[in-house]
Amino acid sequence: MASLFERRVNQTLKTKPVSNEQNQYIEELVEHYKTRLLRDTNLEALTSLSQGEMRLKIEQLVSQFMSEEKVVIPRQEKDLLISSILDESVGFGPLEPLISDESITEILINGYDEVYIERFGKLEQSNISFRDDAHVRHVVDRIVAPIGRRIDESSPMVDARLPDGSRVNAVIPPVSLNGTLVSIRKFRKDPFQMDDMLQFNTLDERMALFVQAVTKSKLNTLISGGTGSGKTTLLNVLAADIPHGERVITIEDSAELRLDRPNVIGMEARTENVEGQGEITIRQLVRNALRMRPDRIIVGEVRSGEAFDMLQAMNTGHEGSITTVHANSTDDALRRVEAMVVMAGLELPARIIREYIVGALDIIIQVTRLTDGTRKIVAISEVVQDEDGEHRIKEIFRFKRTNMTENGDIEGYYTPTGYVPNCLSRLNTFGQNISDSLFIPTEEEVRL
Repeated sequence: MASLFERRVNQTLKTKPVSNEQNQYIEELVEHYKTRLLRDTNLEALTSLSQGEMRLKIEQLVSQFMSEEKVVIPRQEKDLLISSILDESVGFGPLEPLISDESITEILINGYDEVYIERFGKLEQSNISFRDDAHVRHVVDRIVAPIGRRIDESSPMVDARLPDGSRVNAVIPPVSLNGTLVSIRKFRKDPFQMDDMLQFNTLDERMALFVQAVTKSKLNTLISGGTGSGKTTLLNVLAADIPHGERVITIEDSAELRLDRPNVIGMEARTENVEGQGEITIRQLVRNALRMRPDRIIVGEVRSGEAFDMLQAMNTGHEGSITTVHANSTDDALRRVEAMVVMAGLELPARIIREYIVGALDIIIQVTRLTDGTRKIVAISEVVQDEDGEHRIKEIFRFKRTNMTENGDIEGYYTPTGYVPNCLSRLNTFGQNISDSLFIPTEEEVRL
């Protein structure tokens, strides 16, 4: 029976991994050294190596074969030869250069011959293509297999991740009408810090000071935003301010949070297996987390009935918890959370559900991806309850849009609204020393 490595090499290199423009001689060499790798190497030993070690070993073996056969080709062509073999056998084929390019934030495969990338918030078509749809499918299989996921006609959609934590979504026929479709949202090797957010003008210094104080003071926070608006990035940044003495449990559908701190426990949901069994939901994980002595619970995104369990955790001593929700406005975020609580199957009156939400949530941060590709915190609000029992959303900071340039760039500025949040006393109790003046707009901001 063929080993894992042998099956991998046979499957990925049986067709030519180089483009039609490359020299025919290089193509023949690729086929030749593929055969030698299968015939003359200890395949089982290779498969026991880590991916990095396997790459190095294959490169050494191919160089050794060329030396033995006295094959001499220009350095550039040799690099191309080895790179093609490595990318196809232990990497992700044509995607490798895109994944390695840190300036690329998203990779979108619309079909084997159409690959788009996002740089600095702008989409552009790349010069990368696959041989055929089967080639794309093979790369997808290589991505999902190590984390125990699958994609086939009975389960034609899958969420997965790359080893660096980058998020992957793939869809195949019959759901897809254009062959195999793949979306990859890349993660930086080094997680973003608050200084990065300030440099990108995602918020201003007053807002940064406030949200950092909110996290340190253990206020429950909901991050709301649309697709690609930067919710997870902001969640990572905020979590960096959680004191190291606290035990943090993260719960995600597909693990992508990277909290560079001690005492972090991560759990990931699991889809059902081929037999339709073994599914573990976010809701089950939230319930289990309550038994693990958490100081804070971080849920990557609430989408369904787990919202009730998350709110319950916030209401029962797990202060300072953070989660995200897919919504286009602060008001919409609360409505969506309310709908999710209903999805939990609890026959509670709407008034009770709203009181439950208001009692759990303290701060809502709305993030938006603007039309020019920039991502900004457009509103920071406090959830309060009036004397009449009705909940109110009080905006503390906002982004005011003023103009759009001829190039399509959005112009505007951040400003406090003048509302001094009720939570200010709590912030100062936790030693944050936040002055009322932080929330008062300047005369110039008022005039604008």
